[in-house]
Amino acid sequence: MNETQRMKELAALLHQASKAYYAEDREIMSNFEYDKLYDELVELEKKTGVVLAGSPTVSVGYEAVEELPKERHESPMLSLGKTKSREELAEWLGTQKGLLSWKLDGLTIVLTYREGKLFKAVTRGNGEVGEVITGNARTFVNLPYQIPFHGELILRGEAVITYADFEKINEKIEDVSARYKNPRNLCSGSVRQLNNEITAERNVRFYAFALVKAEGADFENSREKQFVFLKEQGFEVVEYKAVTARNVVESVGEFEERVKDYPVPSDGLVLILDDIAYGESLGMTAKFPRNSIAFKWADELAETTLREMEWSASRTGLINPVAIFDPVELEGTTVSRASVHNVSIVRELKLGIGDRITVYKANMIIPQIAQNLTQSGSLDIPEQCPVCGAPTKLQKENDTETLICTNPDCDAKKIKSFTLFVSRDAMNIDGLSEATLEKFLAKGFLHTYADLFHLDRHREEIVEMDGFGEKSYQNLTDSLEKARHTTLPRLIYSLGIPNIGIANAKMICREYKNDLSKMLKAPVEDLSAIDGVGPVIAAAFHDFWETEKNRAALEALLAEVEIAKEDFMEGEQPLSGKVFVITGSLNHFENRNVLKERIESLGGKVTGSVTKKTTCLINNDNTSNSSKNKKAKELGVEVITEDAFLELYMNGGDSNAD
Repeated sequence: MNETQRMKELAALLHQASKAYYAEDREIMSNFEYDKLYDELVELEKKTGVVLAGSPTVSVGYEAVEELPKERHESPMLSLGKTKSREELAEWLGTQKGLLSWKLDGLTIVLTYREGKLFKAVTRGNGEVGEVITGNARTFVNLPYQIPFHGELILRGEAVITYADFEKINEKIEDVSARYKNPRNLCSGSVRQLNNEITAERNVRFYAFALVKAEGADFENSREKQFVFLKEQGFEVVEYKAVTARNVVESVGEFEERVKDYPVPSDGLVLILDDIAYGESLGMTAKFPRNSIAFKWADELAETTLREMEWSASRTGLINPVAIFDPVELEGTTVSRASVHNVSIVRELKLGIGDRITVYKANMIIPQIAQNLTQSGSLDIPEQCPVCGAPTKLQKENDTETLICTNPDCDAKKIKSFTLFVSRDAMNIDGLSEATLEKFLAKGFLHTYADLFHLDRHREEIVEMDGFGEKSYQNLTDSLEKARHTTLPRLIYSLGIPNIGIANAKMICREYKNDLSKMLKAPVEDLSAIDGVGPVIAAAFHDFWETEKNRAALEALLAEVEIAKEDFMEGEQPLSGKVFVITGSLNHFENRNVLKERIESLGGKVTGSVTKKTTCLINNDNTSNSSKNKKAKELGVEVITEDAFLELYMNGGDSNAD
């Protein structure tokens, strides 16, 4: 076992011991043994000059930034020329030795080390200007914090997320439609986070694939020796194999055999000349360097029959064609649908129902139509929107023809209002992300809010939808049943009345003691007189009910839900005129929202920040240095615990909290 491997082993053992001791209240080794292993790791780090990512001897502080600054690369990062021919690789290589490696599918990063420490990390961006993500790079799980080389070192590599970590992260997202589509998208979003604590949770890894500069170092004109050098510095280098024209075709086959089971996403291979000087002497084209070339896997094609064209309306008004065909096996999975993107592609392929087509997965991921073998050209472009039935219209922009719905009130465009309706402060319906709602609207499942409570009419279709299944459907059904039991303020807020937030809805409902009939008939003058409402909000509330469509929507909802009864005290309520701020964790109440609702039911107000009008700040850790505690002390606002609040303001703790 070499020194680097021993360091990795020690780090893993020490982390395992710490987790058992601090998080699980058990010991798997004695303190003596722990200290012995820790000291061994420290000595190895001193000896090698390498401090690996995740080493127990260091810790990474988390930070958040408002934006990622841009920075121009010292030299442009060009794309590679591509081929799908193995024989072309042999011809390209000629008499030279080359290095054949995975072309990893993630986000390219440029790292700069100075005096042995990471100085800067920048994304590829557009090849000329990238984003600085240094804080995020420090959380990559296999990136060395410190290296023995102390000259300026610049290298390039790929940040990736393994398939296993991708699956683990997606499993934690209950809403199937909100899950990440592939590891590359997840990686890109993770690397470019504004808060590097989120990046740290994603297990991003870095694999070096090119050394740009190593001040003063001599690699005897060999790329392979550069790779060996990078390994000695503690970097994980992309897996490679030295090849010649004689064995490159065979070697490509070996890589291809392994790609389906390879733990890291790869969309091909890269072949680079080992002779540095010769490679650089070849120069570059306008787009590509001549010292390297990319090999893309030949797409697996399957022949099938086009059975249907589904026209899917979106919130932008676009109506997008989706091809439905007889199921075929591609890259190890069964596919039966492929987006055709726009009308121009439909016409270019001369599609018609019953045509024989070939399909493939772009980059082994996204199903696409490759070719139409029969080209009947008989497919009709719909003249009516599949959602609302309004006339459609063809529009052309930059030589691309698309289909749009002409109805400004098309249900497919109502995505934002439905998103508000199901949100936490409104009807609080889990499992209905904006993406899922868009699918339901596009399929015509939803026309009014009340339709949400009758999705059982479309059970079979929902269960068969991408990302759904029996379990997801049952979870959604359970959430909808739970949402049937709600409060009147939540229901009022969910309707999306202009200028009416949840707090305003609560004030109005409290003033009229949940008498909906009185509320709907209330004149603007009376509504304006409610403390905290005012003329603008009052007018918006009044005018909303003047529209028959809005009244009908409410009536339909009232037939589906059960409004919780509330007790309204006669006269002035005990917390009337008092303003509270809540922070930190609670002991007696389930969460801060529960306590907030309790305070408001007794006439009090709850705000998000401490001001001179604040009666008191409720914080069980009243000695903390949080910003709210500091502000309260500056303004002379009392900071009290939850127990003290119950004693002082709620009759000795009669809170109904438990």
